[in-house]
Order: sequence, then C-alpha cells, then structure tokens
Amino acid sequence: MNNMENIIPHDFHIEKTDRNKSNGHDSFVVWFTGLSGSGKSTIANLVENELFKKGIKTFSLDGDNVRKGLNNNLGFTAGDRQENLRRIAEVAKLFVESGSVIIASFISPLKKDRELIKNIIGEDNFIEVFVNTSLAECERRDVKGLYKKARAGEIKNFTGIDAPYENPANPDLEIKTEEEDLEDALKRIVLHLEDKLKISVQ
Repeated sequence: MNNMENIIPHDFHIEKTDRNKSNGHDSFVVWFTGLSGSGKSTIANLVENELFKKGIKTFSLDGDNVRKGLNNNLGFTAGDRQENLRRIAEVAKLFVESGSVIIASFISPLKKDRELIKNIIGEDNFIEVFVNTSLAECERRDVKGLYKKARAGEIKNFTGIDAPYENPANPDLEIKTEEEDLEDALKRIVLHLEDKLKISVQ
C-alpha cells in the first residue's frame, strides 16, 4: 500500500485570503532566474528591501543558503538539481499560504524545471524574472571564482560551462544587466509588482 494514501491534509480555519486581508496585500513568489553571477541575488535583495520598507511581508530564499541547510544532501546531477528546485517550490508555496511575498533567487536552468516550479506554486502566484546577463559577462565578473574552477575542471555540471542554461521564452520581466542600471531595474520590477500586490507601493 502507498503510504501517501494515509496522508490527509488538514483544513485550517485561517486561509491565505484571511492572511492577505490582514497584511493588506496579496502573497506570491517572485522567482529570479539567470546564470551564476548574473546579478540575481543582488537585484532580489534590492527588491525585497524596497518592498519591506513599504510594509510588505517578505521572505527571501536563495540558492546557496538553501543548499547549506534544507538541501545539503543533494548534489548537482540533473536529478538532484530537479529535486532541489522541487523542494524549494514546495517551501515557497507554504510561505505564500502564510501571506508572504517570497523573493526566490535560483539559477533554475531548465525550462521543464521552471514549469514544475510554476505548477507547484500555481501560475497565479508565480512571477518569473529573467536576469539576462551574458555568459561572457558572468565569467568576467566571476564574483565567487566558480567559472575559473569550472573551466579548470574542478567543478562538474556547472551551468553555462558543461551544463545547459535554457533562456525563459516568456518571462514576466527581463532584466538586461549589461544595458540597464540597478536603480532602473529595481523601479521597473517594483512597478510591475504593484498591481499584483493590490496596494500602492509608491
């Protein structure tokens, strides 16, 4: 017998809509995707800080931080990467139910995995932001020295070097960091979120 048959979700008296009403804004996930070194975490942090200053209930999920804790038993094979993202999506979904706006920053390189994430969280609660920075620029920055190690063969399955990154076809927002400065990108993202929040964040 499948043990899942014996798991029956509990119906709680307080629902997402109740928490959203109490908070004064909707809850959802803003998912930043892009190559390592693209600027995802930097932009995500700025967005969260801006929303937090406006009184929005927020919480950040970031690739390195999650891998040090919740997903420290996973490697970087295709299967482990997918499981890493599946778990993160489930956690993000719980936070959305809690009434928070989740700022998630993960490479999430494959289209099928990003579709899985969207399906778990729910399309209405998912905003995809593609931080579009060229591989050449990411390698030039190489903030963490990872590209150098990947080129030397010290890191295997590194996205952009010996593992693919598939650009999102229709992201909700695309930030081209080589053409747009951080301040303008921040304003554009926050403006895009304004309607979704159902309150003014200006």
